[in-house]
Amino acid sequence: MIDWKEVMRRATTGNPSPPRRVEKTPQEWREQLSGDVFQVARLAGTERPFSSEMCALFSAGIYGCACCNTVLFDATEKYDSGSGWPSFTQPIEDATVAYTADRSHGMTRIEATCAVCDAHLGHVFPDGPKPSGLRYCMNAVALTKTKTS
Repeated sequence: MIDWKEVMRRATTGNPSPPRRVEKTPQEWREQLSGDVFQVARLAGTERPFSSEMCALFSAGIYGCACCNTVLFDATEKYDSGSGWPSFTQPIEDATVAYTADRSHGMTRIEATCAVCDAHLGHVFPDGPKPSGLRYCMNAVALTKTKTS
């Protein structure tokens, strides 16, 4: 299980190699994605808090990257953080989420991206529930959800 110390280490010294890579030009991404997904996932934008029904969606399923469909989170790791964005405690696979120090907006945060295609997902914080203590605060438009039976 990844913890805050490991998140910080990876943000500083580098992330493990992803299981595969998907690389496209900005124009190819723009043609493939809707405007809001492109703005958030490819240009590191942020959707308004509480703007998605996904915040209150807790049914079983798998959440993947809206750009490349890489499996990222399981609904069993999702919780209501009250932040206005879907929040998770852990990714499904260790090497599918990458971490980078984000020093924008006059603060330092840890950006979470899809390790496969570099899509901006959101940020990770050390104020989540046990046992990981992590809060993956994700933009809903950067995710797709697949129901499972």
